[in-house]
This record gives sequence, structure tokens and C-alpha cells, in this order.
Amino acid sequence: MALAYIGLGANLGDAAATLRQAVAELSQTPGIAQLELSPLYRSAPVDSSGPDYINAVAALQTPMTARDLLHALQRVEQRHGRLRPYRNAPRTLDLDLLLYGTQEIQEPDLIVPHPRMHERAFVLRPLADLAPGLHLKQGPVADLLAACAGQALARIPG
Repeated sequence: MALAYIGLGANLGDAAATLRQAVAELSQTPGIAQLELSPLYRSAPVDSSGPDYINAVAALQTPMTARDLLHALQRVEQRHGRLRPYRNAPRTLDLDLLLYGTQEIQEPDLIVPHPRMHERAFVLRPLADLAPGLHLKQGPVADLLAACAGQALARIPG
């Protein structure tokens, strides 16, 4: 079993409801167990435009390979109408494999750990909610989050 962390985001439609539905679908996916969701956060788009994003991170246990987990995430995205018309386009649902155990994977369509997660408060804050003592290659999550203090992020009640 591998401990994996998934970044969730959406900024089209009822984004909060979409994230909650995606988590429900993931929790029913064979091979995914002990799924835990962070609080939801609102953030401005990074390197793109459009409405604010709703973001979260989920932790889960899986015997699946990282590639099989990626495919499961992509199937959920597709069920929610995910389109990829251009880089950083607004989206109905975005599911990113952030961490997969301690593995480092460098493939054209799969890079783990996620290459920009250490620079993004909308990933680090919910990740810190789930795993406050986590250390990434770039340093402790708490320190990395402090370095992103200028990125506006608001916790969504509930």
C-alpha cells in the first residue's frame, strides 16, 4: 500500500460541490482506501485567468501503481467534463497526483512529486492540514507555506 496525496481544484460551475462529488467517487473506486479530505480553500487563479478556484488535498492509501492511480483520477475528471483546450485553462475539475509514497517518477505524462506544489499555497495549506510534519525535497511543508505568504487563500467554512 502506498500513501498518496491528490490535489483537487475547480473553478467552473459549483466547484465546491464538484470537489465533494469527486471525493465521493474516489472513495468508491476499487483500490482506494482510507481517503481523507482537507478543508476546502478559495484561491485566485495562478498563471491563468477566470473565476477563483476551490482547492483541497486528499490523502489515500492504495495498492495501485502511480500510473493506475493517475488513470483513475483522469476517469473522474472526464466524468466531470474536464477539457484541456490550453495550458491552465479554467476547469470543471483538476485532480493532480502530488505525492505517491516516497517515489520519484519522471515520465512525459507523470511527474511525482508534482513539480510546482512547493510553490503554491493552495496545495501546501491543505497538505499541511492533513500532514503538518510532512517534509518535501524542498523542505518542511510549514516552511514552504510560510514562503508563499503573499498568495491569498481563504478557508471555506464547512
